[in-house]
Amino acid sequence: MDHIALGCLLFAGLATLLHFASAAIAAFRARRGAAPPAFATDIPVDALPPVTILRPVCGRDPYDELTLRSGFTLSYANYELIFCCDDANDPIVPLIRRLMDEHSHVNAKLLIGRDTLTSNPKLNNLIKGWRAAGHDWVVMADSNVLMPADYLQRLLGGWRADAGLLCAPPIGCMPTGFWAEVECAFLNTYQARWQYAADTLGLGFAQGKTMLWRRADLERAGGIRALGLEIAEDAAATKVVRSAGKRVRLVDRAFGQPLGLRSAAQIWSRQVRWARLRRATFPVFFLPEVLSGSAAPLAAAGFAAFALDVPVIAAVGGLAVAWYGAEALLARAAGWHLSALSPLAWMARDVMLPVLWVQAWLGNSFSWRGNDMHLADAVAGN
Repeated sequence: MDHIALGCLLFAGLATLLHFASAAIAAFRARRGAAPPAFATDIPVDALPPVTILRPVCGRDPYDELTLRSGFTLSYANYELIFCCDDANDPIVPLIRRLMDEHSHVNAKLLIGRDTLTSNPKLNNLIKGWRAAGHDWVVMADSNVLMPADYLQRLLGGWRADAGLLCAPPIGCMPTGFWAEVECAFLNTYQARWQYAADTLGLGFAQGKTMLWRRADLERAGGIRALGLEIAEDAAATKVVRSAGKRVRLVDRAFGQPLGLRSAAQIWSRQVRWARLRRATFPVFFLPEVLSGSAAPLAAAGFAAFALDVPVIAAVGGLAVAWYGAEALLARAAGWHLSALSPLAWMARDVMLPVLWVQAWLGNSFSWRGNDMHLADAVAGN
């Protein structure tokens, strides 16, 4: 029993040290990105390379006007903004046309049409934009990404000689209600934290919210259709870049995603979808996710305390305070959302994580914006 208890104690200690280390890395990266890129102050704005921004749109979300308008107000001299929509009758179309009329000085266009070259509806929506892009640097950015005025400067400033792709994890902001707080807990001090840690160790992977490509790199890999080799375009992007001997990099200070009101069902559905995608595209890396939250270390610490005749409540409570204290320090240092509800949201997330992991293995289908998608069929189709 003592050997088992010591093993549990060792696991809890190592997991906690890893948690602290990943939080410190993420905080450092976010704070480092707070300063403007060196080139942005040394090079005149009109000398920066021209960039194309592709934004796929579908349906309406509460913060669409805020996020889509932000693409028209960038402090960048030479960029084009291309909106891609499947259907001319989509409810988002009138908003985009109005924004284009209000910002007629911005080189913006709306492309409408449906491609069916891949099993990924979002990627199919982007294909026409990729074909129409007029510049060598191309950003693919989801419609719910909030772009600050220096959005493009920050992206280009994060590019490195060994990069084949630059991404930014979504940072949840402006939540309304407890379940939106839980989504912040997933996006920020959990997913973004692990992404920054992986990137710092040279194991960066793509996130589809914002992707900066050098057009020639993707064309050499087969063009935008190469991103349809996996059901998720970011998983395909990761594999495309690594196969070319290059790295996926992350921008140091990522961009906000306004959340608004969320329900428990919405959070659960979204997290199950992402978990199943990770399980299907990177199964080896998905396996240890069941141990990635606080549930397993806290359970191990409780068992070790009981076996070693140490007060269980004190041991588990002390570890929980240290664990979530690290998340609070990370959120504060990075400037991410932090509220009185955050600790409860972090605990709810960690209770959900093992259940989500099991659920990911129990199905091969999910729904995304009204599209029923099947993992096995999509992989077979490619």
